[in-house]
Amino acid sequence: MIIIAVSSIPVIAVYIWFRVAKYQFSLVRFLLVLITGASAFFPALILQDMINFTIPSGGRAELFYHVFIRIALTEELSRLLMLTIYFLITGYLTKSNDQNNSDQSVSWNNVKMGAAVGLVAGLGFAILESARYGAFDISVLLLRTITAAPLHAACGSRIGTAAMMFRTNPIQAVFRIISATVIHGIYNIMISRPGFSTTLAILIAFSALFSAISIIGSKAGEEYGKSPQNP
Repeated sequence: MIIIAVSSIPVIAVYIWFRVAKYQFSLVRFLLVLITGASAFFPALILQDMINFTIPSGGRAELFYHVFIRIALTEELSRLLMLTIYFLITGYLTKSNDQNNSDQSVSWNNVKMGAAVGLVAGLGFAILESARYGAFDISVLLLRTITAAPLHAACGSRIGTAAMMFRTNPIQAVFRIISATVIHGIYNIMISRPGFSTTLAILIAFSALFSAISIIGSKAGEEYGKSPQNP
C-alpha cells in the first residue's frame, strides 16, 4: 500500500492540474482512464514472455533487442491496444473521424484529448510497474516515481494521440509510436546501464513530459477542455 501510495503522487498532481485548468475531465473518467493504462501492464508482460529470445551475437544487438524491442516496444504497443479499445468503447474514434471530414480544428482538439488521456493512462501503467520494482527493491521506488512516472506519462501521451490519428493520419500515428518507443528505450539504457548518468535519464523523462504538457495545455487544447460535449 505504501508503494502504491508513493507511486500515485504524480497521478494526484495531474488530477489537480486538470481541475485547476478546468478541463471537463470528471473524476470517474479520470479513474477509468487510469485503470485502462494500468491494465496495459498485463498484455505487456505476456508479449515480453512471448518474445523472450536470446540473440546469438550478444553485445549491442542483444542490448538493442532487449531494451527497444522486448521492453519499450511491447509496453507501447500494449498501451496502444488498451487505449484503442478505450476510444472505441467510448466512441471517440468514430466522432473524431466524422468531425475530421467537416472541421479540422475540432479533429485537432480530439488529438489533444488523446494526448491528455494517454498521459493519464501512462501514469496508471507506471503505478503497477513501480509497485512491481518496488516490491523487489524499495530503494528504487523514489527514483522510479521521479523519473519513470513522467517517462510513462510522456510516452503514453504520444500513444494516445497515435490511437486517435491512426485512421485519419496513419503516418503521423506510426511516427508517434516510434518516437515513444525510442524515448522509452533511451531512458531504459540511461537508467539501467552502468556508466550512464541518472541525471541524463531524468532530463530525458522530463523534457518528453513537458513536450506532452505543452500540447495538452495549448490554446486549442484549452478550447477542447472547456467543450461541454467532450469529457
